[in-house]
Amino acid sequence: MNNNNQSVGVQSIKFSTPPYIQHYASVVGQKEGDGPLGSHFDIVEQDNMFGKNNWEEAESALQAKTVQFLLQKANLTPKDVRYAFAGDLLGQLMATSFGLESYNIPLFGLYGACSTMGEGLSLASMTVGGGYADKVLALASSHFASAEKTFRFPLGYGSQRKFCATYTVTGCGALIVGADSGIAKVTGITTGRIVDYGYKEKDNMGACMAPAAADTIYNNLNDFGVNPNHYDRIITGDLGYVGQTILIDILKTKGYDISGVHMDCGIEMFDKDTQDTNAGGSGCGCSASTLCGYILGQIEKKIWNRVLFVPTGALLSPVSANEGNSVPGIAHGVVIESV
Repeated sequence: MNNNNQSVGVQSIKFSTPPYIQHYASVVGQKEGDGPLGSHFDIVEQDNMFGKNNWEEAESALQAKTVQFLLQKANLTPKDVRYAFAGDLLGQLMATSFGLESYNIPLFGLYGACSTMGEGLSLASMTVGGGYADKVLALASSHFASAEKTFRFPLGYGSQRKFCATYTVTGCGALIVGADSGIAKVTGITTGRIVDYGYKEKDNMGACMAPAAADTIYNNLNDFGVNPNHYDRIITGDLGYVGQTILIDILKTKGYDISGVHMDCGIEMFDKDTQDTNAGGSGCGCSASTLCGYILGQIEKKIWNRVLFVPTGALLSPVSANEGNSVPGIAHGVVIESV
């Protein structure tokens, strides 16, 4: 490890010489564009098929479009990017494999469920901070229809969604982490642990993931010796309304009240009163597109000077759910500051 960086506490790293987020881009679907954050995304695609023949190809096209726009925005070519850390929710990361293959960037494919953007940004920051690369791409995507087909039922089945269920975001966020100055800096990370409270309700992702979010936030505050008000916002990925309540309650039992600074990407993404999204948004594209649209925009404008970004993931598969297993959770924390 770079001598300027250090491990702190139980599971965190402090970057004394921080890597920088240099450029960012986001592409979302029509429903997301119609939501409260619509004006903050770079591209709102009106065709959720993205001109393709099936939902999986559509998500690959979503990734490809986001990277194309990011590179154009940054005035970079694929050869300028040393590594890519990227992932999605589909089997064998098929959206990523087909979406990024034409760019020919050395790829680390990631699966952290809906926490993937936090995992990718953490690893990209460690890679740059350790001196192993000058520019690294971090990316995550999800698509409502491809996720429903994989984890629940194809849309044509017409299944009834529960009130505790979240609505998978059609969206992709991508950014470049580099050694030179940028619009924000990554000053620390807290890598999540698998947390399993034995909960088995696969339609209630917020309840499954909240304990993992609480564990990561608790350890971040302890490892860095700060209180919740150290951050302008503590931002979880997609707990939704159900998970937010559980998260705040768990942390209160541990001596921390984050209610005054907590924000959840899944809550912010949609208008619950007009968009019929039940408990809120989810999917690894939820936190990724919110980060690469709204959050980094707030930091670049210095409306927020320091945030703790904590995407949350439910570590289940169709196989594990059908076999009656519980749904473990994980959450990765990234400290992002203005420059």
